[in-house]
Amino acid sequence: MPMFQPFKGGGFDGHVIDLHTAVKDGVLGGGDVGDGKTAAVENEQDLKTMITNLELPETPSVFICPISLDPMQDPVTLCTGQTYERSNILKWLSLGHRTCPTTMQELWDDAVTPNKTLHQLIHAWFSQKYVMMKKRSEDVQGRVIEIVGALRKAKGKGKIHALSELKGVVMAHEIAKKSVVDEGGVSVISSLLTPFTSHAVGSEAVAILVNLELDVVSKVGLMQPARVSLMVDMLNDGSIETKINCARLIGRLVEERGFRAELVSSHSLLVGLMRLVKDRRRRNGVSPALALLKSITVHKQVRSLMVSVEAVPQLVDVLPCLGPECLESALYVLDSLCSDNEGVTALKESVNTIPNTVRLLMRVSETCTAYAVSILWSVCRLASRECSSLAVELGLAAKLLLVIQSGCDPALKQRSAELLKLCSLHYSDTMFISKCKLAPTIQ
Repeated sequence: MPMFQPFKGGGFDGHVIDLHTAVKDGVLGGGDVGDGKTAAVENEQDLKTMITNLELPETPSVFICPISLDPMQDPVTLCTGQTYERSNILKWLSLGHRTCPTTMQELWDDAVTPNKTLHQLIHAWFSQKYVMMKKRSEDVQGRVIEIVGALRKAKGKGKIHALSELKGVVMAHEIAKKSVVDEGGVSVISSLLTPFTSHAVGSEAVAILVNLELDVVSKVGLMQPARVSLMVDMLNDGSIETKINCARLIGRLVEERGFRAELVSSHSLLVGLMRLVKDRRRRNGVSPALALLKSITVHKQVRSLMVSVEAVPQLVDVLPCLGPECLESALYVLDSLCSDNEGVTALKESVNTIPNTVRLLMRVSETCTAYAVSILWSVCRLASRECSSLAVELGLAAKLLLVIQSGCDPALKQRSAELLKLCSLHYSDTMFISKCKLAPTIQ
């Protein structure tokens, strides 16, 4: 088989590379490695920098160190003919190993030889890819500048066309997101969100904004009541994608200091979010909707509105359908409602509150169990005889004993013990022990 030999006369020396393997893996070919442009990049760019910036999904196997499975930056060869990254093989040898990591052959010589031929191939290959990446980045940046410029002048359907094109570029190229911000695109797009903006324009604008890194000034600009109101309208009437984007964007604004609770204290917002949570056909909207509910229920006005729009029983009813992450958010919201008497009352009056929360104890996560115990404690304390009896009949006492005996947080154990004591008030000792089904632990 032909071999790629080192150049003689001062060019390369070191380990011989199998030419067939190099061509097969794309090391040679697929570009002009030796052109002036690539050579310039070789001189200017450090190999480590190129490898880090490129983050390529696939790299030729001959460039990969068998130990770390990362591209080699300083390849060296053992006496067995196997090549490794210098730092990795030296660490292997320093641990007392006297065998080749790949072949497990015993080493008759522990010296390592720089593989300059392979190093040159690696550098040339990454240089070529780096030049291509830089050119694509420049093309994308130029296109963003053109579209943002056109968007400043666009009218009517021209706005929709420009926004749609810009959204496509932003979704396809990570560098485009930074370019939009750098070119003042955020303020241009935000200015399109007015009370008179059509949902066609608004949905495209929000789809772009939600994918950008927004600074404080940009977020403050988006907090204007008219803009938030438009997002709430689209959250109710837009496509599922638009609804999700609006929920995510409002969620990012809520996290900003200075956000005013009245901006999210609206029946329309809560109704729209609950529709997303209850949508059984399109479940991808549940997580962003619950994430936003979790953020806004810190405000008393929002909690009062949730009770008034009957969101409490709706949220309780969907608990069995939720995955672990969404379940934690939903229980957090319900636990937050327990901060107010009207919230606890709404939970008590929901027929599925006790069955659904008791069922969750010790089944999902410690966090879910903690929220469930807290909710049950609030409800049972409000109507001790009625709610405690139902909870015990559904197996609450036995589950609380399991919580107390587990290695969970001491605060959760304490609250579980208090709830267990509250439940025992309406039973004789003998009867309660029988309900627990763990008699030796109850004294």
